[in-house]
Amino acid sequence: MSVGRIIETPDCVAEGAEWLAGKCPRMAWAMEQTGPLPLRRRPDGFAQLLSAIISQQVSVASASAIWKRMQDAKLTGPRKIMWATDDDLRAAGLSRQKIRYARALADARIDYKALRDAPNSDIIATLTEIPGIGVWTAEIYAMFSLGRADVIAPGDLALQEAARILYDLPKRPTDKELRQMAEAWSPWRSVAARVLWAYYRVAKEREGIR
Repeated sequence: MSVGRIIETPDCVAEGAEWLAGKCPRMAWAMEQTGPLPLRRRPDGFAQLLSAIISQQVSVASASAIWKRMQDAKLTGPRKIMWATDDDLRAAGLSRQKIRYARALADARIDYKALRDAPNSDIIATLTEIPGIGVWTAEIYAMFSLGRADVIAPGDLALQEAARILYDLPKRPTDKELRQMAEAWSPWRSVAARVLWAYYRVAKEREGIR
């Protein structure tokens, strides 16, 4: 099964942005406010998912600070997580629940190379079997670590709020409503997400995602 377009360079993002601007006047207007969109490609593998778990339910600044402590303590690999004591992980800033999630991720022994060629639905299914990894985290991983061009994370509150403002909606769209809206942005849904995050930053004057 084809995995679709992979976003690898800023030119890929620019191509998607041009397509969206031609398809939707409001997207075009938003991009006039934001300027060029970021690539946001990240490595794939264990460390990226661990970082995503750490980012859950904390501010961007707090997540960055905790991740730096994890890096300084060399606690970013699966073996190091399994060997570390709870006190080690707590000292880096992990809650009891996130310690459990980090150990579950380390114990899952995911074949990260195989995910590179897997369909989007298989990626989401594989990752969400692991405690602490929900659909949002799996979709973010598919978008940024695997470069999938046609994935969005409609449960993201910043995306919902940006869509509400940009499309002048009476209320913030639900996960289901935003997923339906995003069908119009296929096959460049992950670029549409970049537009909305960038627009959120302009509209709210704060970051929507680390």
